[in-house]
Order: sequence, then C-alpha cells, then structure tokens
Amino acid sequence: MPAKPAGSPARPAAIKIVCGLGNPDAEYAHTRHNAGFATIDALAARHGVRYWKSESGAQVASITVSGTDGEKREVLLAKPMSYMNTSGGPLSKLARAHHVRPAEILVVHDEVDLAAGEVRLKVGGGLNAHNGLRSIADKLGSRDFARVQFGIGRPPGRMAVADYVLRELKGNFLADFEVTVERAASLAEDVLAGAGAAR
Repeated sequence: MPAKPAGSPARPAAIKIVCGLGNPDAEYAHTRHNAGFATIDALAARHGVRYWKSESGAQVASITVSGTDGEKREVLLAKPMSYMNTSGGPLSKLARAHHVRPAEILVVHDEVDLAAGEVRLKVGGGLNAHNGLRSIADKLGSRDFARVQFGIGRPPGRMAVADYVLRELKGNFLADFEVTVERAASLAEDVLAGAGAAR
C-alpha cells in the first residue's frame, strides 16, 4: 500500500526534530503502541547512528539530511523515555533547549483509525483521542506539529483498544508491522527532504 497524504495538501515546515512515541520498557518493544519508537530506530539504522544520549528525558540522536535545495542540515531523532501518555514533557523540553517551533516537529505515532499497513502524513489538526498527541499538544501549547500516522487498524471483535495496542506481536503480525515500520521511515525521510506532501 502506498503512503498517502491526508486530505489537506499542507506541507510541514523544515523539520528539526522527529519524535517517535512509545513506551520505554522492553516488554513493549514489539507492540503496536511502539510504532513510533520502531520507526525512529529504523531511521537511525538507515543513517548509521551509533550514539544516543539522554537529554531532556528522551533518548536523542543526530542525523544529517539534505533538503530539496541540496542544503544539509542536522535533525534530531527523539524517543521520550516517559510513558506514552506523558510524551509531551520530554519533547517540549527538548524543543525549547534547541529553539525548535512546534511546526518544525514531526511526530510518529500509531493510529487506530488508519488501516493496518498504511502510513499517512498529517499537518496539524485534531488529536483523535490519542493520549500521546494530547500530551504533546498540551505541553507545546500548539497542535501545529506534523505527524506520520502509522496505521494499526481497529481491534478485532470486542477487544479493548488498550489491550490491542499493547499486545505483543508475533509471527505474521510482527512481520507485517516491521514492513510498515520501513514504510513509515520512508515517509518520514520524504518529509525531511521536503517531499512528504507530494508523495
């Protein structure tokens, strides 16, 4: 499935921080809720990141990207080490420390209202009852950040959403998830290169 832009053709600003949402404990590593962390790890691997540091309550690494103008710039990859529902604290501290505006932040998160396997760029707008996004909007004082929505689909039957997003993935479910991780990383790279909305 191709990545597709959301209904709005808006382009994000030049991104300076890419923040993936997730939970830090090892037990959550292979869960749908950690789609953001997994995508950040994939981006880091593509750029040969070998060093992470702890800053502002997040694990942070630096990569160099080229924009459409060919200019190289530094971008921070971030994984808040608070839990999902309080992700906004570390991200807002990191943004302030590096003088980054909300519009220069790209957040990667799981999205139940997007079919499993799909990824989509969204710039600003609603939070769709996602507690991680709500925390970020609250701490930044703005919803103007861009998002890579990582589709995980709705839970089957009467399964609670919390159980669905935190269930450990195995077998084909994990394999499909890892394919989507690479798709989300590619969309994030398109955004960093200034081509995200055109994809």
